[in-house]
Amino acid sequence: MPEQRMYGLWSSPITPRSLAASMRLSEPHWDTDGRTLGWVEGRSDRGVLVVQEDGGAPRDLTPGDLSVRAFVGYGGGDFTLAHGAAYFVAQHDQRIYRQELAGGSPRPITPAFGAASTPRVSPDGRWLLYVHTYEDVDALAIVDTAGKHWPTKLATGSDFYMQPAWHPEGDQIAWIEWDHPNMPWDGTRLKLAHLAFPEGGLPVVISATVEAGGPDTAIYQPEFTPDAVSLLYVSDHSGWGHVYRRHLVSGEVRELTEGDSDFGEPAWIQGQYRVAALPGGAAIAVRSKDAFDSLTLIHSTGDLTDLSSRHAGYTSITQPAVSPDGTRLAFIGSGGQQPPRVVVMELHQRPPVVTVIRRSDTEITPRDVLSKPRAISWPSFDGEPAHGLYYAPANGSFVGTGAPPLVVLVHGGPTSQARAAWSAQVQFLTSRGYAVLYPNYRGSTGYGRDYMLKLRESWGIFDVEDSRAGAEYLVREGLADGSRLVIMGGSAGGFTVLLSLVRFQGFYRAGVSMFGVSNQFTLAADTHKFEARYLDTMLGPLPEAAAVYRERSPIFSANAISDPVALFQGDIDRVVPREQSDSIAASLRARGIPHEYHVYEGEGHGWRKAETIEKFYTSLDRFLRQYVLFA
Repeated sequence: MPEQRMYGLWSSPITPRSLAASMRLSEPHWDTDGRTLGWVEGRSDRGVLVVQEDGGAPRDLTPGDLSVRAFVGYGGGDFTLAHGAAYFVAQHDQRIYRQELAGGSPRPITPAFGAASTPRVSPDGRWLLYVHTYEDVDALAIVDTAGKHWPTKLATGSDFYMQPAWHPEGDQIAWIEWDHPNMPWDGTRLKLAHLAFPEGGLPVVISATVEAGGPDTAIYQPEFTPDAVSLLYVSDHSGWGHVYRRHLVSGEVRELTEGDSDFGEPAWIQGQYRVAALPGGAAIAVRSKDAFDSLTLIHSTGDLTDLSSRHAGYTSITQPAVSPDGTRLAFIGSGGQQPPRVVVMELHQRPPVVTVIRRSDTEITPRDVLSKPRAISWPSFDGEPAHGLYYAPANGSFVGTGAPPLVVLVHGGPTSQARAAWSAQVQFLTSRGYAVLYPNYRGSTGYGRDYMLKLRESWGIFDVEDSRAGAEYLVREGLADGSRLVIMGGSAGGFTVLLSLVRFQGFYRAGVSMFGVSNQFTLAADTHKFEARYLDTMLGPLPEAAAVYRERSPIFSANAISDPVALFQGDIDRVVPREQSDSIAASLRARGIPHEYHVYEGEGHGWRKAETIEKFYTSLDRFLRQYVLFA
């Protein structure tokens, strides 16, 4: 029989040390031979390129003194495989290196200036297309795969470039581009270019045209079909992110999916992809509805087949990659109760068989200690619906009495979505007896473009109000203890935490802010290029909106914070610099408000080092016990 014990004090096998030992998995890619699959493993603060040949065991391809990690924007687009070689971005110098799969040492093929991302090899193996940035000037560049030539720029003049792709015949390329003040989910352009190949030189663009998109339509991931006939992409022109197919000769465009679900996502990082083209004109795409992902087979006829029954438990699917012969699909799969895995689906088998290739975690935690997400909706203060995910306390060894304490865990972005993916933070909390609400407040993605646009000039309003309304809804439903509410979040979510504590004194028992924004003026001045004009839409352009910036900056109202706060910050964060948390800590310290402030050396915008992760969860557990359970 389960032991009766106070919520929050349940013993859990999900310990700070076990979470620190978990790996991050990303970017599965197939070599052109179709026999070798590669991916990146995040082991503490190091990125390792791992490959597996058919029938063999996974092996590390990159040497131990080298970390694989690209730094364009928020990163991503770390590597690719082609013709028996890997091409990856080294963290220490941001150059692209070539590493033969058969062995040998990696060697750089691009110069040591700026940063590179998303290497893509031409079908004939001669050329490498990639995104490059230097002194805040972005471009689409090209170099030969042997590294004999100095790289040249194929496309310049736009503020940002993303998701380059090669035509199967190698004479055309496609990419996504956009300009300030837009973010990639606001409006982008899909460009298609024809190439020429001068004798003894690098390819050049002879013509380039805009095929889709604009300032108010977001295009995501161009993908040529293997038969060289069409170009696939995702567009939110209809109000939802749907898959389109453009015939390259006739120009005919056909919408292949429809309905109130999204096949795209906000392009926060390079190297994202959600559509994989199959031979014969078909494709597989990731569909998101109510924060749950599933795979959809798009037949060449336009008919759709839902494959969700073939990947039960994987309610979050990222970066699907089809083998060259079209028989296998690799992806990163996770779920509310499932840590991430590299998995391969055998498409030629009926029904398709899913094989686990790599696990990010030991997966020894009993199933009854893992909480399952449930999609919920609630009325906001003005009657409009808000959405999110609810996780109940889960631990088969214990039972509590009454309603559990609730942690409102606010996602970052703010243009993002809490999805039914594996969340170590959630399971750490629920296995100890906390309930968790993941609010997808108005302005979040995954519920259509109109819902996303509600946050324009309303950041600091809907996120704050909808988070509180969600907590009140769960209290009314008997799913949360209204006297033990906590609000927690990182980055933009940390901003929501701080502003919630300013506006709703005493509503939350405590707040936890991880690298949270406290001063919108300094954020606009100090943040990196990718988000340099983000606040133009979230708050309004400066100087016209200066009053709004001041009103929505927690630092100017920090004297209203009276509830306990835990602050966590990386000392080399270039997105939300340390000064943002320093200023809040100084105010709390001067007024004697109970608080903790933890600064982690060598950490940026989030934790990567194993020792940091262990320290963070240890401090979090202690803080919640002191200020929420025993206050």
